[in-house]
Amino acid sequence: VQLQASGGGLVQAGGSLRLSCAVSGGAISAYGMGWFRQAPGKEREFVAAIARSGNGGRSYYADSVKGRFTISRDNAKNAVYLQMSSLKPEDTAVYYCAAGQAALGFIRTEPGYKYWGQGTLVTVSS
Repeated sequence: VQLQASGGGLVQAGGSLRLSCAVSGGAISAYGMGWFRQAPGKEREFVAAIARSGNGGRSYYADSVKGRFTISRDNAKNAVYLQMSSLKPEDTAVYYCAAGQAALGFIRTEPGYKYWGQGTLVTVSS
């Protein structure tokens, strides 16, 4: 399974961006999908995830992005999206998409994902 993240760029604070994650080599309907980010000098952190339909298809968010970011999946296009609004300078990071089949208890954690994309850089200017 290969993941290709795209859609990053430079945006002013308060603006919006939509990240995309195209998946090949496997049907995303079989996977929980997540977005993580890594800011300069910091560890990678959980951003959002969406469970596979077999696990209820629910969405999960980090407190820092709840109400501003929305994760969605399009099984027909085999893609996952992260709509980001009201962006803040502290959202600046490399964003990674990931796919996994671990139990729901791991959906917010890196061990819950087996496959990772290469990352796309989001820079939010103040």
